Amino acid sequence: MLIIGIAGGSGSGKTTVVKKIASSLPASSVTIISQDAYYKDNGHLSVEARSKINFDAPSSIEFGLLIKHLDMLKKGDPIEMPIYSYLTCARAKETIPIQPKRVIIVEGILIFTNSKLLERFNIKVYVDAEPDERLMRIIKRDMEERGRSLSDVLSHYEKWVKPMHFKYIEPTKRVADIVVPQGGANHVAIDVISSKIKMKLAQ
Repeated sequence: MLIIGIAGGSGSGKTTVVKKIASSLPASSVTIISQDAYYKDNGHLSVEARSKINFDAPSSIEFGLLIKHLDMLKKGDPIEMPIYSYLTCARAKETIPIQPKRVIIVEGILIFTNSKLLERFNIKVYVDAEPDERLMRIIKRDMEERGRSLSDVLSHYEKWVKPMHFKYIEPTKRVADIVVPQGGANHVAIDVISSKIKMKLAQ
């Protein structure tokens, strides 16, 4: 089994890169696990308290559960991946059953900040993009998918996303095996990564 970590700042194009890599492989050989599913369950908090959650800090992630699930998959055991809602800041009662596959792609902004999780990746990819490009994608995503107003998105970006990016996420570029500038638009880098994965699978 190959476990591939794909990190990068919020709005960097990670999801596009993940989808393009996954689509280049046989569907039966790859599964995707999102770090976002492992945000700590904060459904018990008040609305005011939820608004103060820092989703861009490592402390917001239940890394222990994510690592446990990866270890289970590596042993050949299926897992029940949580479903997290940004609207309620809580996990749903339902889960997503995930079966072990030959390639597991783990995607998220903070996955390279945890040393124990880092040890489990066979290939580490950091998706890079200019700050203004990331901000435009964040605005579009948060307004369409998370129900935030433009002013809320910009306020949240200035207070949490931008400072946490430079404190926690940008430094993890140094641990990556491959850095992909221009996100999903970098077809050459995506082809190189896909070819590397196929080569390892063929060994």
